[in-house]
Amino acid sequence: MGTAPVERYGVSMRHRHRIEAENYASWRIRGFLAVAAKAVALLGWLLLGAAATHASGTNAPEPARVIVAVGAAGEEDYGKEFAKWAGLWAKASDQAEANFAVVGLGPTNATADLALLKQLLASEPTNSPAELWLVLIGHGTFDGKEAKFNLRGPDLSATELAEWLKPFHRPVIVINCASSSGPFLNKLSAPGRVIVTATKSGYEENYARFGQFFAAALTDPLADLDKDDQVSLLEAFIMASRRVAEFYAAEGRLVTETALLDDNGDGLGTPADFYRGVRATKKPAGGATVDGVRAHQLHLVRSPKEVGMSPVSRAQRDALELALAALREAKPDLSEAEYYDRLERLLRPLAALYSELDTPGVTAPHSPTNSSESQSRSKSD
Repeated sequence: MGTAPVERYGVSMRHRHRIEAENYASWRIRGFLAVAAKAVALLGWLLLGAAATHASGTNAPEPARVIVAVGAAGEEDYGKEFAKWAGLWAKASDQAEANFAVVGLGPTNATADLALLKQLLASEPTNSPAELWLVLIGHGTFDGKEAKFNLRGPDLSATELAEWLKPFHRPVIVINCASSSGPFLNKLSAPGRVIVTATKSGYEENYARFGQFFAAALTDPLADLDKDDQVSLLEAFIMASRRVAEFYAAEGRLVTETALLDDNGDGLGTPADFYRGVRATKKPAGGATVDGVRAHQLHLVRSPKEVGMSPVSRAQRDALELALAALREAKPDLSEAEYYDRLERLLRPLAALYSELDTPGVTAPHSPTNSSESQSRSKSD
């Protein structure tokens, strides 16, 4: 007679749940492999640049390039504020011995700021180990379809900037401090890039203060959350977001800006409240991968220990840390033995890289420390 209707329903549901569980586990493993593949690709990319630096006969990395575009102020008070923020970037760039350029603060002339910015980017090497930092300070607009950064003269659209950046195969960091900047993240997100926006959508259109606090955080010792004597891009993002929240709370006003960071190329972005310290403690909806690992490897102003690493060693370390993050994401779907086997294979070369510094007390500031995980393994053994 077969199974009764209720029994058939139960069998069907159990089968469905089993299939869903298998698909979910398979999806997580595929996610791990995708992130691991990005880590391998990043290693090859960075090692290529590092090898070129080594071949040139110098151990020093190529200096970063910082381009700050200051937009149309609209009002004099805003203009003064934007100039201050640009000044903070200039100061940090000088401290980092980076190559600095600014558009939008000089007198207007026959060449529009949009054209000047395009010329600056076009003059940059597209293949280089040196980081390219592009900072947009000002106001933004969104018409429901396209987000734009307001310049003196023609504005810069997210679509236009995405086209300008297509030729670049080097570390690119874009920080859009403007209102309505959220759609820039979706347009610009790509492997090898870190994108930060002051808002999570184009509809957060009020004046954004995020840029002020981000610029200040770059050289603020309080922003050094992991106490490694340098402020990472992730730490500056977290500190700036914290200061924004404190401002609105002190003023008793509704928060009208929520910054996002994307560093894994998925175009989704992660807000600062996902982190406790520099470690993500929340999971994105839909099982997406949280951002932050790559952003925590980038520092405009590096510590003496960081400067002491060779470009090749730094590139290897960065790729290993990305692989560690991917492994941690996949841990629930791996057996304990397999997880710790993979963990050991990553931690051993990472430890060897830091031993090269031959400096007492040097630890891996960005990587997941192996103490807690090694202790867990010891107890299980």
